Amino acid sequence: MAFELPNDFRCPISLEIMSDPVIIQSGHTFDRVSIQRWIDSGNRTCPITKLPLSENPSLIPNHALRSLISNFAHVSPKQEDHSHSQSHSSISTLVSRSSSHESRLESLTRLVRLTKRDSSVRRKVTESGAVRAVLDCVDSVDRALQEKSLSLLLNLSLEDDNKVGLVADGVVRRIVAVLRFGSPDCKAVAATLLTSLAVVEVNKATIGSYPDAISALVSLLRHGNDRERKESATALYALCSFPDNRKRVVDCGSVGILVEAADSGLERAVEVLGLLVKCRGGREEMSRVSGFVEVLVNVLRNGSLKGIQYSLFILNCLCCCSREIVEEVKREGVVEICFGLEDNESEKVRRNATNLVHTLLGNPMEA
Repeated sequence: MAFELPNDFRCPISLEIMSDPVIIQSGHTFDRVSIQRWIDSGNRTCPITKLPLSENPSLIPNHALRSLISNFAHVSPKQEDHSHSQSHSSISTLVSRSSSHESRLESLTRLVRLTKRDSSVRRKVTESGAVRAVLDCVDSVDRALQEKSLSLLLNLSLEDDNKVGLVADGVVRRIVAVLRFGSPDCKAVAATLLTSLAVVEVNKATIGSYPDAISALVSLLRHGNDRERKESATALYALCSFPDNRKRVVDCGSVGILVEAADSGLERAVEVLGLLVKCRGGREEMSRVSGFVEVLVNVLRNGSLKGIQYSLFILNCLCCCSREIVEEVKREGVVEICFGLEDNESEKVRRNATNLVHTLLGNPMEA
C-alpha cells in the first residue's frame, strides 16, 4: 500500500497491522494470533501493563477497530486473489516430488509469511494434504529447510482444529528428533511448537508419554542457550498442567536443573516447579536440593508478581511437609516478607502470602 497506516492499527506484540483485534481484561487490544500465542506460552500478565490476567483470559473481539482498519485500508479482490494464488502455487510446489530444494525452500518461506496472519491460508494448507510434505521437510538434513518447515507447522498449529491433527500425523516424533539433534534455532522453534500443541488436553497426554519427549526438553533446559532454555521451560510448564506428566518430568532429573535455571533468573523455571511441587516426588526432590529455599527467597525479594506467587506456593507446600524447612524459611526472614505482601495488588500473591504465614506460625491452611 502506498500510504502508512496509523500505529494504533498495529499489534503491540507483533508490530504488524491487526487482522483480528481482540481486547483483554486490562483494556488493551492485540491481534488474536499474537495474544493467543502469548497466553499459550503460559503468560498470565498483560504484555503492556504487566498486570495479572485471569487463568483463562477472555479475548473480546474489537469490532470497532476491525471495521476502522478495514475501511482505512481495504484490500482489493485482486490483492486477495493474489495471496490465494501464491498459496496455491506454493502448496503445489511443496507437494511435487519433482520440485528442487531451492523451490521447496522458497515455497516454505512464502507459506510461512502467508499463514502467519491469514487463517484461511492455514486451513487451505491443511485441507490440501500438504502437511505430509511439510513433515518430510522437517526430516531434512538442511537446516534452512528444517527451520522453515517447523515455522510453518507452528503457524498451522495456531488453529485449534489443527493441533490434534498434527500430532496424529506424527509431528511429535519429528519435534523430538529436532530437540535432540537440530540447530539451536530449530530446537527453539520445536519447543515452541510443543507448547502450542500442548494447549489441547489430549495432546498433553500424548506428548508426555512419547519416548524422550520430556527428557529432550529437560536436556535443552540444561544445555541450551537463553532462547532454548526459555522455550523448553515454557513447554514443560504447558505439559505439567496435565498431572500425569509431573512425575515424568521429575523422573527425568529436572528439579535440580530447574532450580539452577531459576537461580540464573529464568522465572519460568519457578512456574514449572510450582506445578511439580503438587506431586510427592517433586516435593521430595526439592527438599534434597541444597540452597533451594534461598533461590525462592531471592525471587520473593526481586521477582515478578508471578514469580512471587509461585515461590510462596512452593514454600507453603514444602513447609507443610517438613518442620526442618519451616525453620529454614523462618531464618531467611520469609515471615516478614509475607507481611510486606499483605497489600500487594495481586489477589493470588496476597492469598499465598497469608497461607504461608499461617503455616510458618503453626496454623496451616490449605495450600
